[in-house]
Amino acid sequence: MSDRERSSTARVTAPARPRKLAKVPFVELADGRLQGVVSSGSDVERVYVSSVRAGTYAYACSTNNNRPCGGARGGFCNHIRALIGEAVLQYGADRVARYLRVEPTAGEPSAQTVTDDMSGTRPAQGDTQAAALVFSRFLRHLAYLELAPTTVPLPEMQWFPPTRAVA
Repeated sequence: MSDRERSSTARVTAPARPRKLAKVPFVELADGRLQGVVSSGSDVERVYVSSVRAGTYAYACSTNNNRPCGGARGGFCNHIRALIGEAVLQYGADRVARYLRVEPTAGEPSAQTVTDDMSGTRPAQGDTQAAALVFSRFLRHLAYLELAPTTVPLPEMQWFPPTRAVA
């Protein structure tokens, strides 16, 4: 059971540095993976769901239509590299390296050194279990962005039944 499943709240951490959402609109460290959604450079209607598993660095990259990325053969594709870069902006290089269990080889970790240190281990392709879940989370986040600002509670965010006042 993950920490998220044991907790009734999700801890929100301020970004390490501001980032642009056009290239990588969704990135998270969850379920033992760095995972997220990366925009296609050639088609505005296509996105890629990319992930890297902590410890083994097994990776996956496929389109929102579940077609494999052509660049993810034998190593990290540009989508996974962009995901790592944005994760470092969002969470900081130390936290990303620690989460992925990357042993830094030289100096302070950065997006480049984290990527290089994982790439040097010859990660295996094939961790495709996360794609549907990650894309579903991304779509749920998009739906919240379309809501008008309000202070009224959202029914789907109320996890506990109402309690009666004791008289």
